[in-house]
Amino acid sequence: MDFFKYQGCGNDFVLIDNRKQNILLSTKTIALLCNRHFGIGADGLIVLEDIIGYDFKMVYYNADGNESTMCGNGGRCIVAFAQLLHIIENTATFIAVDGVHTATISSNKIVNLNMQNVDDIIFTDTNAILNTGSPHYVKWVEDVDNMNVYETGKQIRYASQFSPAGINVNFVQIVGDNLLVRTYERGVEDETLSCGTGVTASAIASTKLNTGFFNIKIETKGGNLEVSFCKNTPLSATNIVLSGPASFVYKGNISI
Repeated sequence: MDFFKYQGCGNDFVLIDNRKQNILLSTKTIALLCNRHFGIGADGLIVLEDIIGYDFKMVYYNADGNESTMCGNGGRCIVAFAQLLHIIENTATFIAVDGVHTATISSNKIVNLNMQNVDDIIFTDTNAILNTGSPHYVKWVEDVDNMNVYETGKQIRYASQFSPAGINVNFVQIVGDNLLVRTYERGVEDETLSCGTGVTASAIASTKLNTGFFNIKIETKGGNLEVSFCKNTPLSATNIVLSGPASFVYKGNISI
């Protein structure tokens, strides 16, 4: 099987062109392919398929092999992949698990991905909970560099209130108008170098109950991302765009 490796701010993925519908992978095989010691190694695996009326369909699997909710960085990577395959030029309209997405690729290979609207943000003094295509818990911290993201993130991810599906956990430090974000991702069950839906959730939550147009710059361990959006009400957001690099790493072939 041919595969392609992409990364978006260190969030890395195995991508497979399955437009011919001749590839069928089990949960166990997907987990093996994503394993960094016994397989290719990735935070997730993405399958590109044909679908009538759109440029392509995105099917996303976590590193544990299970099909999952929307992945923002993965969405940006599959758009770059579709351009490599000459399916698109500079714009895309595709279907993912959470609905229709549109995207553009700039001349410097920055992919701008339109995300779904967000409703029903839940705020407390220390955190926020919202769904940006995947469920996210956003926790405000004073020193994100010294957080034990694995231990604390795991405790929140498996908390009974989020059972059985669990939740992704973001630790966010506000520095002026910018954010520093670290994320524990369910399905990977560890910290990833960045998380697209996570930084989107963090950016929207950081505006608290304010309304208006916002453009937030986010620094992750894997690089810099940007999120723009409109808040017409304190607890919802529309016109959400996640922007950042999506880079081809290598192409390979593996025997299953």
